[in-house]
Amino acid sequence: MRNTSREKLSSFDLAPGRKLAGKFEIISKLGDGWEGEVYKVRENKTKIERAAKLFFPHRNIKEKSAKAYAQKLHKLRDCSLLIHYHTQETIIFKKLPLTVLISEYVEGVLLSEFIKNFPGGRLTPYKALHLLYALAKGLEEIHLMREYHGDLHMDNIIVQRFGLNFNLKLLDLFHWKAPKHENMQDDVVGLIRVFYETMGGAKYYPRHPKNIKYICCGLKRSLILEKFKNISQLKKHLEGLEWLG
Repeated sequence: MRNTSREKLSSFDLAPGRKLAGKFEIISKLGDGWEGEVYKVRENKTKIERAAKLFFPHRNIKEKSAKAYAQKLHKLRDCSLLIHYHTQETIIFKKLPLTVLISEYVEGVLLSEFIKNFPGGRLTPYKALHLLYALAKGLEEIHLMREYHGDLHMDNIIVQRFGLNFNLKLLDLFHWKAPKHENMQDDVVGLIRVFYETMGGAKYYPRHPKNIKYICCGLKRSLILEKFKNISQLKKHLEGLEWLG
Protein backbone atom coordinates (compact mmCIF):
# COMPACT_ATOMS: atom_id res chain seq x y z
CA MET A 1 0.00 0.00 0.00
CA ARG A 2 1.37 3.42 -0.96
CA ASN A 3 2.04 5.95 1.76
CA THR A 4 0.29 8.92 0.19
CA SER A 5 0.92 11.16 3.20
CA ARG A 6 4.62 11.20 2.29
CA GLU A 7 3.77 12.43 -1.17
CA LYS A 8 1.89 15.44 0.16
CA LEU A 9 5.01 17.34 1.12
CA SER A 10 4.61 20.94 2.21
CA SER A 11 8.31 21.78 2.26
CA PHE A 12 11.76 20.45 1.40
CA ASP A 13 13.95 22.79 3.49
CA LEU A 14 17.13 21.84 1.66
CA ALA A 15 20.22 23.07 3.48
CA PRO A 16 23.01 25.08 1.81
CA GLY A 17 25.73 22.76 0.52
CA ARG A 18 23.38 19.92 -0.37
CA LYS A 19 24.01 18.40 -3.80
CA LEU A 20 21.31 18.10 -6.46
CA ALA A 21 21.53 15.42 -9.14
CA GLY A 22 25.30 15.36 -8.68
CA LYS A 23 25.53 18.53 -10.75
CA PHE A 24 24.42 21.41 -8.53
CA GLU A 25 24.94 22.68 -4.99
CA ILE A 26 22.29 24.47 -2.95
CA ILE A 27 23.25 28.05 -2.05
CA SER A 28 20.01 29.34 -0.53
CA LYS A 29 16.25 29.14 -0.70
CA LEU A 30 14.66 31.81 -2.89
CA GLY A 31 10.98 31.19 -2.22
CA ASP A 32 8.07 28.80 -2.18
CA GLY A 33 4.59 28.49 -3.58
CA TRP A 34 1.67 26.22 -4.32
CA GLU A 35 3.65 23.99 -6.70
CA GLY A 36 6.93 23.72 -4.81
CA GLU A 37 10.07 25.57 -3.78
CA VAL A 38 12.77 27.50 -5.62
CA TYR A 39 16.45 27.48 -4.68
CA LYS A 40 19.52 29.33 -5.78
CA VAL A 41 22.07 26.72 -6.85
CA ARG A 42 25.60 26.63 -8.26
CA GLU A 43 26.57 24.40 -11.15
CA ASN A 44 29.48 22.27 -9.94
CA LYS A 45 31.64 22.35 -13.06
CA THR A 46 31.10 25.90 -14.30
CA LYS A 47 30.33 27.61 -10.94
CA ILE A 48 27.47 29.40 -12.74
CA GLU A 49 24.52 30.25 -10.51
CA ARG A 50 21.09 28.96 -11.52
CA ALA A 51 17.57 28.74 -10.11
CA ALA A 52 16.17 25.28 -9.32
CA LYS A 53 12.43 24.75 -8.95
CA LEU A 54 11.47 21.58 -7.05
CA PHE A 55 7.90 20.37 -7.47
CA PHE A 56 5.83 18.78 -4.71
CA PRO A 57 4.88 15.30 -6.02
CA HIS A 58 1.16 15.76 -5.32
CA ARG A 59 1.23 19.02 -7.34
CA ASN A 60 2.99 17.38 -10.25
CA ILE A 61 0.97 14.27 -11.06
CA LYS A 62 2.39 12.46 -14.10
CA GLU A 63 4.83 15.37 -14.57
CA LYS A 64 2.02 17.58 -15.92
CA SER A 65 2.86 20.71 -13.91
CA ALA A 66 6.59 20.56 -14.58
CA LYS A 67 6.08 19.85 -18.26
CA ALA A 68 3.60 22.71 -18.67
CA TYR A 69 5.89 25.12 -16.80
CA ALA A 70 8.96 24.22 -18.87
CA GLN A 71 7.09 24.33 -22.17
CA LYS A 72 5.54 27.68 -21.31
CA LEU A 73 8.88 29.24 -20.40
CA HIS A 74 10.39 27.88 -23.60
CA LYS A 75 7.53 29.18 -25.72
CA LEU A 76 7.89 32.64 -24.14
CA ARG A 77 11.71 32.66 -24.11
CA ASP A 78 11.88 35.92 -26.08
CA CYS A 79 9.58 37.79 -23.67
CA SER A 80 11.63 40.35 -21.78
CA LEU A 81 10.01 39.84 -18.36
CA LEU A 82 10.62 36.10 -18.15
CA ILE A 83 13.58 34.00 -17.07
CA HIS A 84 15.12 31.42 -19.44
CA TYR A 85 14.53 27.71 -18.89
CA HIS A 86 17.56 25.40 -19.18
CA THR A 87 16.92 21.75 -18.34
CA GLN A 88 15.10 19.17 -16.19
CA GLU A 89 16.64 16.91 -13.56
CA THR A 90 15.28 14.26 -11.19
CA ILE A 91 16.42 13.77 -7.59
CA ILE A 92 15.37 11.40 -4.81
CA PHE A 93 14.01 13.02 -1.64
CA LYS A 94 12.88 10.74 1.19
CA LYS A 95 12.70 7.89 -1.33
CA LEU A 96 10.44 9.91 -3.61
CA PRO A 97 11.47 11.02 -7.10
CA LEU A 98 11.27 14.81 -7.44
CA THR A 99 11.31 16.82 -10.62
CA VAL A 100 13.68 19.79 -10.68
CA LEU A 101 13.61 22.46 -13.38
CA ILE A 102 16.83 24.43 -13.82
CA SER A 103 16.45 28.01 -15.06
CA GLU A 104 18.31 31.27 -15.30
CA TYR A 105 19.11 32.89 -11.96
CA VAL A 106 18.31 36.59 -11.89
CA GLU A 107 20.03 39.04 -9.55
CA GLY A 108 17.72 41.56 -7.97
CA VAL A 109 15.30 42.33 -5.16
CA LEU A 110 11.71 41.22 -4.75
CA LEU A 111 9.34 44.12 -5.26
CA SER A 112 7.91 43.61 -1.75
CA GLU A 113 11.39 44.25 -0.33
CA PHE A 114 12.33 46.94 -2.84
CA ILE A 115 9.53 49.31 -1.79
CA LYS A 116 10.70 49.19 1.83
CA ASN A 117 13.63 51.39 0.80
CA PHE A 118 11.30 54.31 0.08
CA PRO A 119 9.77 56.75 2.58
CA GLY A 120 6.79 55.15 4.27
CA GLY A 121 7.61 51.82 2.60
CA ARG A 122 5.75 52.78 -0.55
CA LEU A 123 6.29 54.28 -3.98
CA THR A 124 5.03 57.71 -4.94
CA PRO A 125 2.27 57.58 -7.58
CA TYR A 126 4.71 58.93 -10.18
CA LYS A 127 7.27 56.15 -9.54
CA ALA A 128 4.48 53.57 -9.35
CA LEU A 129 3.25 54.65 -12.79
CA HIS A 130 6.70 53.94 -14.23
CA LEU A 131 6.61 50.51 -12.59
CA LEU A 132 3.12 49.83 -13.92
CA TYR A 133 4.13 50.80 -17.44
CA ALA A 134 7.23 48.57 -17.39
CA LEU A 135 5.10 45.63 -16.27
CA ALA A 136 2.30 46.34 -18.74
CA LYS A 137 4.76 46.63 -21.61
CA GLY A 138 6.38 43.30 -20.74
CA LEU A 139 3.12 41.55 -20.01
CA GLU A 140 1.76 42.63 -23.38
CA GLU A 141 4.51 40.53 -25.04
CA ILE A 142 3.19 37.48 -23.18
CA HIS A 143 -0.47 38.16 -23.97
CA LEU A 144 0.21 38.74 -27.66
CA MET A 145 1.48 35.16 -27.74
CA ARG A 146 -1.87 34.05 -26.30
CA GLU A 147 -0.35 33.20 -22.94
CA TYR A 148 -0.63 34.68 -19.45
CA HIS A 149 1.26 34.81 -16.16
CA GLY A 150 -1.53 33.71 -13.84
CA ASP A 151 -0.17 34.73 -10.44
CA LEU A 152 0.94 38.36 -10.31
CA HIS A 153 1.89 39.71 -6.89
CA MET A 154 4.77 41.62 -5.30
CA ASP A 155 6.70 38.47 -4.35
CA ASN A 156 6.70 37.29 -7.98
CA ILE A 157 8.34 40.44 -9.34
CA ILE A 158 12.09 41.04 -9.21
CA VAL A 159 13.54 44.53 -9.57
CA GLN A 160 16.90 44.21 -11.29
CA ARG A 161 17.65 47.90 -11.85
CA PHE A 162 15.89 51.13 -11.11
CA GLY A 163 16.54 54.58 -12.54
CA LEU A 164 14.47 56.44 -15.08
CA ASN A 165 13.05 53.03 -15.96
CA PHE A 166 12.47 49.73 -14.19
CA ASN A 167 14.26 46.55 -15.30
CA LEU A 168 12.07 43.71 -14.06
CA LYS A 169 11.63 39.95 -14.17
CA LEU A 170 8.61 37.83 -13.29
CA LEU A 171 8.84 34.62 -11.29
CA ASP A 172 6.53 31.63 -11.54
CA LEU A 173 3.99 30.99 -14.25
CA PHE A 174 0.75 29.13 -13.75
CA HIS A 175 -0.84 26.93 -16.37
CA TRP A 176 -4.58 26.59 -15.86
CA LYS A 177 -5.19 24.22 -18.78
CA ALA A 178 -5.44 26.09 -22.11
CA PRO A 179 -4.84 29.85 -22.22
CA LYS A 180 -8.14 31.66 -21.71
CA HIS A 181 -9.37 35.20 -22.03
CA GLU A 182 -10.28 35.16 -18.33
CA ASN A 183 -6.69 34.33 -17.38
CA MET A 184 -5.45 37.35 -19.30
CA GLN A 185 -8.07 39.51 -17.62
CA ASP A 186 -6.86 38.18 -14.26
CA ASP A 187 -3.38 39.41 -15.21
CA VAL A 188 -4.74 42.91 -15.91
CA VAL A 189 -6.56 43.05 -12.58
CA GLY A 190 -3.58 41.52 -10.75
CA LEU A 191 -1.23 44.07 -12.29
CA ILE A 192 -3.39 46.96 -11.14
CA ARG A 193 -3.58 45.42 -7.67
CA VAL A 194 0.24 45.38 -7.53
CA PHE A 195 0.23 49.05 -8.62
CA TYR A 196 -2.27 49.87 -5.86
CA GLU A 197 -0.29 47.99 -3.20
CA THR A 198 3.07 49.58 -4.06
CA MET A 199 1.55 52.98 -3.27
CA GLY A 200 0.46 51.91 0.20
CA GLY A 201 -2.91 50.31 -0.49
CA ALA A 202 -6.17 51.42 1.09
CA LYS A 203 -4.52 53.68 3.67
CA TYR A 204 -3.25 56.13 1.04
CA TYR A 205 -5.78 55.59 -1.72
CA PRO A 206 -8.07 58.53 -0.81
CA ARG A 207 -5.13 60.95 -1.23
CA HIS A 208 -4.20 59.84 -4.73
CA PRO A 209 -4.75 62.06 -7.80
CA LYS A 210 -7.76 61.41 -10.00
CA ASN A 211 -5.68 59.88 -12.78
CA ILE A 212 -4.38 57.25 -10.33
CA LYS A 213 -7.87 56.45 -9.06
CA TYR A 214 -9.07 56.21 -12.65
CA ILE A 215 -6.65 53.30 -13.16
CA CYS A 216 -7.22 51.58 -9.81
CA CYS A 217 -11.04 51.79 -9.85
CA GLY A 218 -11.06 50.97 -6.14
CA LEU A 219 -9.84 47.51 -7.23
CA LYS A 220 -13.32 46.65 -8.49
CA ARG A 221 -12.76 43.99 -11.12
CA SER A 222 -15.78 44.88 -13.25
CA LEU A 223 -14.81 48.56 -13.41
CA ILE A 224 -11.18 47.78 -14.23
CA LEU A 225 -12.13 45.46 -17.09
CA GLU A 226 -14.71 47.90 -18.39
CA LYS A 227 -11.92 50.45 -18.88
CA PHE A 228 -9.11 48.07 -19.79
CA LYS A 229 -10.42 45.04 -21.61
CA ASN A 230 -6.89 43.85 -22.27
CA ILE A 231 -3.31 44.69 -21.37
CA SER A 232 -2.77 46.62 -24.60
CA GLN A 233 -5.53 49.06 -23.68
CA LEU A 234 -3.92 49.65 -20.28
CA LYS A 235 -0.51 50.19 -21.89
CA LYS A 236 -1.97 52.62 -24.44
CA HIS A 237 -3.71 54.56 -21.66
CA LEU A 238 -0.43 54.89 -19.75
CA GLU A 239 1.40 56.09 -22.86
CA GLY A 240 -1.09 58.91 -23.31
CA LEU A 241 -1.37 59.83 -19.64
CA GLU A 242 -0.66 63.43 -18.66
CA TRP A 243 0.87 63.66 -15.20
CA LEU A 244 -0.94 66.29 -13.15
CA GLY A 245 0.52 65.42 -9.80
